[in-house]
Amino acid sequence: MSLPKIYADFQNVDDYGRLKLTCLGTRQDLQRQGIVLHEGLTLTLYTADADDRGQSDELRAEGVVHYSKDEQCWVASVNWAELRQASEERGLDVLSGAARQVETRPLADP
Repeated sequence: MSLPKIYADFQNVDDYGRLKLTCLGTRQDLQRQGIVLHEGLTLTLYTADADDRGQSDELRAEGVVHYSKDEQCWVASVNWAELRQASEERGLDVLSGAARQVETRPLADP
């Protein structure tokens, strides 16, 4: 099962490096998908980015939602080392499909 994908401003972080889930795009995605933030919810967070040729290629990361008493808002803890481009995910999907295809191919008779 895939996680809900929600926009986040990756430049809008608190003192602990957590994404603040306060921008308009975040609120719109949450409302459109009928998601209510709660402690421990895991989301795929994305922001706009481009590849070396200027083509759209979102940055994505999984985040776990928490309420920040200091910031008085919802935030998401993200493992920044696992930040990836959308194109990397498409490449993995293609490779996974190829691997399944090879595994299910009938063996030739000797």
